[in-house]
Amino acid sequence: MTKPIVAVPADIRTLDGATWHAVQHQYVRAALNASGVMAFIIPAFEEGYDTDAILDRVDGVLVSGSASNVHPSLYGKEATDADGPFDPARDATSLPLIRRAIDRAIPLLAICRGIQELNVALGGTLASEIQDKPGIWDHRKPPNVDRDSMYAIRQNVIVKEGSCIAGIIGSGDIQVNSLHRQAIAETAPRLQVEAVAEDGTVEAVSVIDAQAFAVGVQWHPEYWAETDKPSNQLFEAFGDAVRDYAAGKLPAYQQKARA
Repeated sequence: MTKPIVAVPADIRTLDGATWHAVQHQYVRAALNASGVMAFIIPAFEEGYDTDAILDRVDGVLVSGSASNVHPSLYGKEATDADGPFDPARDATSLPLIRRAIDRAIPLLAICRGIQELNVALGGTLASEIQDKPGIWDHRKPPNVDRDSMYAIRQNVIVKEGSCIAGIIGSGDIQVNSLHRQAIAETAPRLQVEAVAEDGTVEAVSVIDAQAFAVGVQWHPEYWAETDKPSNQLFEAFGDAVRDYAAGKLPAYQQKARA
């Protein structure tokens, strides 16, 4: 049987004067090698998209991290220089995909910028430059290091007992690679906090009323998804949910053949 497909919303990037629709390799590599699914990169446009037409053709949604941030106007705030850089085409593509994927019970995994998009899409807000707030650690990436060192697993988070993620990777303390300067401020009403850093920063959420896998993490499980056990478990669980969704869409004879 063919592999199921997940949609990955693209970022807008400018290279050599040309506009590119791009996704970092580490996300599509993890989807293929750890989740066992194919990734389709969804171009980012500010208008003109038929979200359901995209979702009709895929079996899951993977929302990646990015150097850009969700525009504050989307959660009722005025933008400042500290809130950028922005990618309005990514916002306009990603947020509707997130909402409709949840409505349609299509599996969803949201990472880094993705968890922030998930929170905003469902009515939450974000905080910028969190390292400047009293009692909050500096969660930003270390300066002047290679990518393996940048994404090194070094931060402790506490996974809440009985949470969705605890059922996948276990509860209590785990070590992760969380790199960010924005974070969830007010949690959306439909989200349950699943894990926090020791300074209280929200590090993982799930959608309370979701009918399928719908999880967001602030850290980067995709980077070590093939070698780090909790990262691998999270991507495997997402892949299993995607396969279950894909099997449910098949005609009965194909479901029987897959079983």
